[in-house]
Amino acid sequence: MVDPASDTDKPADVLIQDGVINAVGAGIQAPGAEILDATGLIVAPGFIDMHVHLREPGFEHAETIETGARAAAAGGFTSICCMPNTLPVNDSATVTSYIVERARKLAVTNVFPIGAITRNSAGEELAAVGSMKAAGVVAISDDGRPVMNARVMRRAMEFAGSFDLPVIDHCEDLNLSAGGDMHEGYESVRLGLRGIPAGSEDVMVARDILLAQATGARFHVAHISTRNAVAMVMYAKQKGLPVTCEATPHHFALTDSQMRPYDSNFKMKPPLRTACDAGAVVDGIVSGAIDAIATDHAPHPGSEKMQEFEKCPFGILGLETALGLALEYLVHSGRITLARLVGLFTIGPERVLHLGRGTLAPGAPGDVTVFSTDLEWTYDVNQSFSKSRNSPFDGRTFRGGPVATIVNGKVVWQRE
Repeated sequence: MVDPASDTDKPADVLIQDGVINAVGAGIQAPGAEILDATGLIVAPGFIDMHVHLREPGFEHAETIETGARAAAAGGFTSICCMPNTLPVNDSATVTSYIVERARKLAVTNVFPIGAITRNSAGEELAAVGSMKAAGVVAISDDGRPVMNARVMRRAMEFAGSFDLPVIDHCEDLNLSAGGDMHEGYESVRLGLRGIPAGSEDVMVARDILLAQATGARFHVAHISTRNAVAMVMYAKQKGLPVTCEATPHHFALTDSQMRPYDSNFKMKPPLRTACDAGAVVDGIVSGAIDAIATDHAPHPGSEKMQEFEKCPFGILGLETALGLALEYLVHSGRITLARLVGLFTIGPERVLHLGRGTLAPGAPGDVTVFSTDLEWTYDVNQSFSKSRNSPFDGRTFRGGPVATIVNGKVVWQRE
């Protein structure tokens, strides 16, 4: 059992009763209990993905709350946080309540909505943050439509601080990145595609850190991807600022030089960066600059993704391959310990979002992720629980991955 929240890393039994962790220890006796034999496996607190796109309401042809939650369970996640870029945008208590209710009825995992910063994510007028908080949002973000107006972002941070909500920003200066399709550099020139410079992320990270310093608000950088952004977040932490960040597996597992030419399954935002940037993301995970691993699971149907590279939308699937990639690039490579990896999926996001999860301590919700560090398996995107198929990792063989997912004491997915 590996539970970084309680600094536990030892053989143990975990007893769940009435959906709650009842006891943890060796040789627990519980006559009549359902037993899941995890011999040779790792038992961890339920994994939390703080950045997914469930597309519902409005884009159910790409994903639904039900299918996205099933994909999450198959990836070992017991809790997922869905971004507000739906139709209508989740900028009101009405939409928030709809998502909460649909998740309660249909999702096999816990679903926590993230509300918009501004109305319709247009970047001009603040959304109804207070009523959304009352309805269930755990953070605010305009996701892929960053708040370009610094004054609006400052007001958002001040307002969010009064409700103890973190502000999550997709850090991108849209004036610098306008029209870009991949990272600006040698590879974009070679392929003849318009580039998205690293500076478009860097300047927004710098701006938002300064605003967080001015307001005292909790600021979180979504899917960090450049070496300068990682360095700035580390500097902010050293100064004691309430700044956190997340990294995605694809930003430390892939680089722009590994893109298959004009393959839309390699098109995402932020774009795949250079090997130097990917290495800096790994270094940030090692040093503690990066707090969590999140997938940025962004499903798109083939009808949208299978267009010319310049026309197709940004984003890839991420839920079912995240753990396998993290094990390969971080643990098996010797960069971090297994306990640190579990922390990136549990107490890391928990410390940002305050969900009341991320531990196996008695009294905590009965959310458990069981995984193997050695199991060999191959990802077949056509067998995915997601409604979409846009993954660059189709056909890839992994060493280690999820084996069973338990939510509130119920086994909601188990590897066959």
